[in-house]
Amino acid sequence: MAVAGTGVFAEILNGEVYRYYADGEWRVSGSGKSVAIVNPTTRQTQYRVQACTQEEVNKVMEVAKVAQKAWARTPLWKRAELLHKAAAILKEHKDPIAECLVKEIAKPAKDAISEVVRSGDLVSYTAEEGVRILGEGKLLVSDSFPGNERNKYCLSSKVPLGVVLAIPPFNYPVNLAVSKIGPALIAGNALVLKPPTQGAVAALHMVHCFHLAGFPKGLISCVTGKGSEIGDFLTMHPGVNCISFTGGDTGIAISKKAGMVPLQMELGGKDACIVLEDADLDLVAANIVKGGFSYSGQRCTAVKVVLIMESIADAMVEKVKAKLAKLKVGPPEDDSDITPVVTESSANFIEGLVMDANEKGATFCQEYRREGNLIWPLLLDHVRPDMRIAWEEPFGPVLPVIRINSVEEGIHHCNASNFGLQGCVFTKDINKAIMISDAMETGTVQINSAPARGPDHFPFQGLKDSGIGSQGITNSINMMTKVKSTVINLPSPSYTMG
Repeated sequence: MAVAGTGVFAEILNGEVYRYYADGEWRVSGSGKSVAIVNPTTRQTQYRVQACTQEEVNKVMEVAKVAQKAWARTPLWKRAELLHKAAAILKEHKDPIAECLVKEIAKPAKDAISEVVRSGDLVSYTAEEGVRILGEGKLLVSDSFPGNERNKYCLSSKVPLGVVLAIPPFNYPVNLAVSKIGPALIAGNALVLKPPTQGAVAALHMVHCFHLAGFPKGLISCVTGKGSEIGDFLTMHPGVNCISFTGGDTGIAISKKAGMVPLQMELGGKDACIVLEDADLDLVAANIVKGGFSYSGQRCTAVKVVLIMESIADAMVEKVKAKLAKLKVGPPEDDSDITPVVTESSANFIEGLVMDANEKGATFCQEYRREGNLIWPLLLDHVRPDMRIAWEEPFGPVLPVIRINSVEEGIHHCNASNFGLQGCVFTKDINKAIMISDAMETGTVQINSAPARGPDHFPFQGLKDSGIGSQGITNSINMMTKVKSTVINLPSPSYTMG
């Protein structure tokens, strides 16, 4: 099996420290400093990346601007061809990239492989979709508006924005990077990637696949470093024409500081799962375990609160308890179901929510157990609205169950949240499902399944504090373009076939 930083990836490593990518080259920062990436499982430094400077960011922005102009004049089919090539290279090198995901973010090995494969598929789909969407414009004629004759033809089409800044999160550092990179590139933009610290090395390997595909120099850059040094500098940079960010409440700060640029933001959720009395409880239990606990609950679309009718709550809790007991807890290398959470501070935050629920009298369905960053799966029953866990996003393998006496109560709790990413409802009554779905203030409602972001061409958006704008391949391509019109003025009205 190929090892990270070796073979075709040898050039991205400089001694102990991974290089950053600028102007088509792998470089060492002039800062002479590096940022350590701690393995969540061993809690030891696993990798190091460059601590880029503001001056280096300025240079990246300069070359991106120049490269973008030439790229905008590159035929669409050629852009698509390069994306297809990058997708194939990405899938070919899935093993070393997956290894980074296992070591940097403790993603279970099989999930790490599937993230890379899914990312290749996303890039290919984006190339296809972009060729279709961007190959089409609009012709408008003037006489549809009162008082006008047909003497004006308006030709409108989609043109690139310029330089797109992409900031993906730690939990899907490859997939949620390409979901921004692909649309930006096919639409004719240049792309600057600022990967999360944990996940940065996986992202650098992924960027090298684009390098190997032969994209023009300067079109794609990847800068690593401390958020405190280059974070605000990047997001407030005058050279940036669009920001696509996935992450936590940092996004709210970015949206306040960013200039007059379009924003695409997804900032987490508190996805509610409403369970009605006629629900298939085996289906519910399977989805609660998958939705609440896969990748240790570190997903924006994880089930974060279960709102269940009192009459079926005992039976459902027993089913979930039995399934949780079978989950394998341990290191990601062993394909465990539950792996260590990403950082010690995350584990401490989760523990704080658990302790608060304990003090306020929640029922622990398992004993709370933690070793280092590894937290055993925990279901909390009889959770009340005065507990922090009822509202806050743990981003860990801890799930609260709130018992309700009416559907309205469930909808009310869901809508009282400051988040509104996704939600789900379990019932065999399609009429009720639609009514509840319409009443839930979330970007997406899943009927009889746990929330999920994919398939990647589905629209994905959050309401309230969960975000701005919409993602999904088609929406991202559209978001990373603007409309340009040309109006042809005729000396006298002309009607086709008239």
